[in-house]
Amino acid sequence: MNPVPPRPARRLAGLGVSPIRRISDGAPKDAIPLGLGEPTWELHPTAREALARTTGVLGYGPQAGLVELRSAIAARLGRGPDEVLVTIGTQEGLFDVAQAYLNPGDEALVPDPGFVGYLGVVALTGATPVPYRLATDDRFRLDAAEFARTLDAHPKARLAIVGHPGNPTGGGATAESLRAVAELCQARGVLLVSDEVYRDLHFGAPTPSLLDVSNYGFVLGSTSKGFGAPGLRVGWVLGDAEALWPLRVVHGFAVTSAALPSQRAALALFENYDDAVEHSRRELALRYTALERAFATELGRAVSPPDGSFYHFLELPEAAWDDPFAFCLRLRDEAKVVLIPGLAFGEAGRRHARLSFAAQPEQIAEGVRRYARFVEGL
Repeated sequence: MNPVPPRPARRLAGLGVSPIRRISDGAPKDAIPLGLGEPTWELHPTAREALARTTGVLGYGPQAGLVELRSAIAARLGRGPDEVLVTIGTQEGLFDVAQAYLNPGDEALVPDPGFVGYLGVVALTGATPVPYRLATDDRFRLDAAEFARTLDAHPKARLAIVGHPGNPTGGGATAESLRAVAELCQARGVLLVSDEVYRDLHFGAPTPSLLDVSNYGFVLGSTSKGFGAPGLRVGWVLGDAEALWPLRVVHGFAVTSAALPSQRAALALFENYDDAVEHSRRELALRYTALERAFATELGRAVSPPDGSFYHFLELPEAAWDDPFAFCLRLRDEAKVVLIPGLAFGEAGRRHARLSFAAQPEQIAEGVRRYARFVEGL
């Protein structure tokens, strides 16, 4: 008799592997990788040196994170070390917040289009993610009026996430819209989470932080984007120390602590913050220039830089709108270019695809060339 396989928990219903990974992981080996949001420039030497200095006994380290690292993060953001929890990337921070503050039957507001991880961390608590539209007529920036309408329609909301600059669009938020959203959430007892992981990757002035306009809610960041170090898997959540305590409980049971060598490398990056971030911005500028030239040459189009991030939200041809996943799979397998359908990030992204220009400049040029030829042949 064959044993009956165990049934997975009901909270996993409807969840699966991220659509970003489904498309990227199945790509032909010679496909141009414009799908993953993964920096391709070398790790800053100060972090490499810190990793190389790891010798002798290697312990867990403090559960909330090295006090030196928490102090460095807090000093950069104008707060105290007790208001910082070091996590295994921003994704774990999002998971901790959701597990600490959402109950089954609650609702949580998430941007549409927005990072696919937002939906998952909410659903895993038994709560329901509720999308709110971004400003489609203003480069998908935060629209406080639309946020307010969605909040009014969902009195069971206990948490709201804003991502700025956003993934997949690169759209930011004004100080006025952030302030309005923070005041709305605080007045209604809705916990606000501000995901600011791309904030250092700007092309002019940085977008404002939630910390610039309010002391309410949590702010998330990581070494993955601004420092170009996703493999360190170091992130942080900043907020009121008392409000942060439930996250520390979840964090402790989930992962114990972030890896000590990675935290030491992250500390080295913070100790050389200006040079390390400028290193990333220089590399990003090279890649954006390659994108700009490729679009002009191959598509006859101009592009505008995002408010932050390394994403271009590419408008797809009308033939792709009905089934953008099928279009992107054909593009991947026939033209050998990986793009992520905007529909993966929410219904509002249906007519677009996320193009990550974090790839090498020559890959960007070749990828746009292949995309242009594929579209011409439709």
